[in-house]
Amino acid sequence: MRKIIHVDMDAFFAAVEQRDDAGLRGRPIAVGGAAGRGVVMTASYEARPFGVRSAMPSVTAKRLCPDLVFVPARMDVYREVSRQLRGIFRAHADAVEPLSLDEAYLDVTQSARTVPAIAIARKVKAEIQALTGLTASAGVSVNKFLAKIASDMDKPDGLTVIRPEEVDRFVAALPVERFHGVGPVTAQKLHDQGLRTGADLRLAGYERLVGRFGRLGAHLFHIAHGRDDREVTPDRVRKSVGCEQTFAHDLRGLDALAAALEPIALKLEARLRQAGARPLTLTLKVKDDRFRLQTRARRHARPVLDAPSLLLAGRRLLDEAELERPVRLLGLAGSHFEAASDQLDLFDLTV
Repeated sequence: MRKIIHVDMDAFFAAVEQRDDAGLRGRPIAVGGAAGRGVVMTASYEARPFGVRSAMPSVTAKRLCPDLVFVPARMDVYREVSRQLRGIFRAHADAVEPLSLDEAYLDVTQSARTVPAIAIARKVKAEIQALTGLTASAGVSVNKFLAKIASDMDKPDGLTVIRPEEVDRFVAALPVERFHGVGPVTAQKLHDQGLRTGADLRLAGYERLVGRFGRLGAHLFHIAHGRDDREVTPDRVRKSVGCEQTFAHDLRGLDALAAALEPIALKLEARLRQAGARPLTLTLKVKDDRFRLQTRARRHARPVLDAPSLLLAGRRLLDEAELERPVRLLGLAGSHFEAASDQLDLFDLTV
């Protein structure tokens, strides 16, 4: 049986800013642009009780929290901290699969034969705090799905373990909103079918779920039984690298969608650099409130790498999309990668 740890930094960008500027500690802050079409990338825990969340337009965040302090993003600093994190992960895990600058899966199946997985998770958390001055939350369980769910259960600075004998009961009671791939609209559709928990999904059966929800239904059926066979794969060959955001409330209008692209572009830049990927093609993904998916893509003569270029290219693709309906999901992905040049070694991408 596998032992998987999911490590997720707490309000990563905001926490770095509060670490480096004592005047920001204890105050509600948001990393992102304050003016015009600015969007919140990360909100500190002091800001979250006011309803401030990532991907929220800055004007909305300021209205919810008048004392909110906006801080511009410093991606170079965040990437440097991320390199420190990966060094810690590699020292304790058999395999490491980074998901973004601030989170990763660690397979400790072999290591746990001599040191319990929970002890490894505690040590990783302690070394992160000692080296970076930041806190992380961790989840420990038998597969990726459960480890990721666990890491979010006791934030900030939490550690949650879902043991093998607890999996069946835990998943049965889990609300469908917590299942990967279930956003607000899908959750409502499940509720309309009388499906509110993992136990309900089990009773619904495979054929009913697949007939109603297709591949997502098959995924939900297996997850509802605690099954997730995905491996921690640090060296997998990527065909594309992307980021997407499902919104808590559907967005309307070109301006709102263009603003929402900013944090997506910033995260995509970080993932491209982390993966050592140099995409020549950028694809925009738009899903409306009726789950109609459309994509727009354009191939470029040179790799699109930095956030401003990604954002500009993404907005041009957005101009080509049909936006009559409210939008529930927006995403950007890079593909058709150019061969990496020697300068990629600067990013220390080996995991």
